[in-house]
Amino acid sequence: MIPGGSRAPAVDVAPIHGEPDEASRTRERTRQTAAVRQRYRAATTMSELTHFDASGQAHMVDVGDKDTTRRVAIARGTITLRAGTLARIRAGRAAKGDVLGVARIAAIQGAKRTSELIPLCHPLALTRVTVDFTVDETPAAVHCTAHVETIGRTGVEMEALTAVQVGLLTVYDMCKTVDRGMTITDVKLIEKHGGKSGDWVAGE
Repeated sequence: MIPGGSRAPAVDVAPIHGEPDEASRTRERTRQTAAVRQRYRAATTMSELTHFDASGQAHMVDVGDKDTTRRVAIARGTITLRAGTLARIRAGRAAKGDVLGVARIAAIQGAKRTSELIPLCHPLALTRVTVDFTVDETPAAVHCTAHVETIGRTGVEMEALTAVQVGLLTVYDMCKTVDRGMTITDVKLIEKHGGKSGDWVAGE
């Protein structure tokens, strides 16, 4: 009480400099815990990704000790387009010529040159590359399926996926003057066979 009977105004007492309050200490503990968890998750992920070494640096996987087996991969993708564009493709009226014929050759070239495009892929001697195109009228779409094989120590999934992408990109390139709204979608691996991990089929 101050003289006259009124109360003294309340005064907030701040923590002494260098001595954080409990809330600050709690926040710091939470931050440190989150940092530890993040480092653990990163380390766990790196150990599961074969293209990273123990220090987290990217490297090409050593496949020298793997068995040589028949490797197969099938990939598929789609390009959606306008009905008029599809009609031009089917009638052979595209300005640049035979769209699907050129796209097929481009896809095969893409499979063969995958290691030049994807940095950590091994150069492979492919024994088979087949590329097929099918079409849907409603909605208008072109589907590309690539089947790739080799006899080797590593799989050909990337070669199949690259073939599909390059094939569909070629369709886009040859038709873009009349339809710039084409969309490449649903590019995915459908099957793979061979190697230590064995067989894999999408959806099974």
